Amino acid sequence: MPSRATVRSHTAPVVGTVTRGTTNPNRLRRMDRWIAATHGAELRRAADPVAVDLGYGAAPWTAVELLTRLRAVAPHARVVGVEIDPARVAAAEPYARAGLVFRHGGFEVPLSRRPLLIRAANVLRQYDEGEVAAVWQRLCARLAPASGHGRGGLLVEGTCDEIGRRHVWVALGPEGPRTVTFATRLASLDRPSDLAERLPKALIHRNVPGEPVHAFLRDFDRAWAAAAPYAAYGARQRWIRAVRDLTADWPVADGPARWRQGEVTVRWEALAPRA
Repeated sequence: MPSRATVRSHTAPVVGTVTRGTTNPNRLRRMDRWIAATHGAELRRAADPVAVDLGYGAAPWTAVELLTRLRAVAPHARVVGVEIDPARVAAAEPYARAGLVFRHGGFEVPLSRRPLLIRAANVLRQYDEGEVAAVWQRLCARLAPASGHGRGGLLVEGTCDEIGRRHVWVALGPEGPRTVTFATRLASLDRPSDLAERLPKALIHRNVPGEPVHAFLRDFDRAWAAAAPYAAYGARQRWIRAVRDLTADWPVADGPARWRQGEVTVRWEALAPRA
């Protein structure tokens, strides 16, 4: 595995380590869809909303797609793709366009201004759990601060499978973690705990008895089993019913409009690892 040491360029220190760079077109569609729905108003309010696709990988598809999806809800949004591997930055340059540029960098986020969004998908999976808190803190410090007009920038950090069918991410503001979102293609789901393999690094090793995320997935499986009669109306109706039952014991932060997308968002404090 590459060294955790700070990688230096000829201009400034670049913080992080080179990832495998695995990427596929449309892989992050579920995360992007959620960002557009929940953070779109914040982006629209800004005079010059900047988003960062951190660690976009060996090809720039996710940065290109992020620009398209954000501009559907915030027409003036700009995207900066940031990669720690200079060769990947050079390979992405032909895809630059109005509103989309690529920069060499890492967790220091080499922008002159604080962005309203940092998306870091499948970046921390190769790191140790003990390194996550410091990375989160560094990235949250780079976000646009909260103001009288809004809650400030958003960091979305999580993991998905190779073609984006299953995805779990944590949303953080300048103040720290807010929520955890589970998203899936319902037709591919046997039971909700199938999503455990895509938990972000902060939670994946905590899926053991005695930890909140383990209890949540256990209760979700039970609610899914109890909702089996709704499968006659389709997997979506079964999911909606199971999530509705979960709300009796867990602080679910969204509603049926998001559940219909194969999503559920839970307050971070309910799933946070025990000390």
